[in-house]
Amino acid sequence: MVDRPSEVMARILQHAHDLPAAEWNACAGPGNPFLQHEFFTALEDSGSATPRTGWQPVHLVIDGSDGTAAAILPGYLKSHSQGEYVFDHSWADAWGRAGGRYYPKLQSCVPFTPATGRRLLLRDPVLAPALLAAAEALTVQNGLSSAHATFIAPEQVEIFEAADWLVRIDQQFHWVNEGYASFDDFLAALSSRKRKTIRKERVLDPEIQIEMLRGDQITEAHWDAFWIFYQDTGARKWGQPYLKRKFFTMLGERMGDRVLLGIASRDCVPIAGALNLIGDDCLYGRYWGCTEEVPFLHFELCYYRAIDWAIAHGLARVEAGAQGSHKLARGYRPTPTFSAHYIPDQGFRNAVANFLEVEREAVAAHIEELGEEGPFRKDG
Repeated sequence: MVDRPSEVMARILQHAHDLPAAEWNACAGPGNPFLQHEFFTALEDSGSATPRTGWQPVHLVIDGSDGTAAAILPGYLKSHSQGEYVFDHSWADAWGRAGGRYYPKLQSCVPFTPATGRRLLLRDPVLAPALLAAAEALTVQNGLSSAHATFIAPEQVEIFEAADWLVRIDQQFHWVNEGYASFDDFLAALSSRKRKTIRKERVLDPEIQIEMLRGDQITEAHWDAFWIFYQDTGARKWGQPYLKRKFFTMLGERMGDRVLLGIASRDCVPIAGALNLIGDDCLYGRYWGCTEEVPFLHFELCYYRAIDWAIAHGLARVEAGAQGSHKLARGYRPTPTFSAHYIPDQGFRNAVANFLEVEREAVAAHIEELGEEGPFRKDG
């Protein structure tokens, strides 16, 4: 373990807007839209991530010598494990059977967002160990079972490892831009059979019109339509939608230039939509929904249009969200994702560590197997 300065003090924000946007964003940097002050405040101001929904904000902040925020760990006290996409229900059950109380726990993440990103927002990188020490202190002093940081950017994993947090590996499907000049250039990298399949899937019903909207092109009518799509998907996946209708209006108002909304219509009536957020080097696919089932429309709106847009704008990758092995055949590669876990109780920690060791081997083997099954040409 690295030495961590005990004299550094952290303060707790009970709402992201308790810190000025300029200070938050100076720590977050501009590259990832989900780390912006505007995104967190939209989640909290809209009532989507609040104590009432099981997300009590406890953002940890360490100030620099100039008196402004120099390091932030976005965090929530969670009374459940919904909306996280890294599943620890079996850990909660095991701890409960042993007589412990798993909830509340400390969760560092972007609520309802399985997108990779830095969980330590650092204007001053030297403060990273102190920020993790503060998270540990918050966990211990409040009798919490554990602290978790999920979908950690790969470059920050070693910081958590150095602090002796347990690292968990999972996988998603990401599309990687190998310098393609066009969608056809990307298709040329695939096997002949896969190229033919994708070209066939891209031939949609000619009555369907698709718009890719950004910024002030997105109206409240578009959000109303998308809300209907999102509710349908949310009800089928989670029982009820995580996000409130107000969130989407706030998202458009506060960071519309980072939003890419695909809307499919028939006779000028919206029938499907896909929401993406734009980063400096990545397009992040988030939500999809529809009111009419159209063959291959899901693939077109969520995957192929995202690839088109990323190529046209020189982005390095597309993250298409959680799960979905069907993405593999569409050129999205299996990619490891990382989370880190602090567990004060040594017995519980040992049990989780043993589980993670076995799980890591299984995940690595699965990623390798999926890679072999990918659609790319074997001749290089």
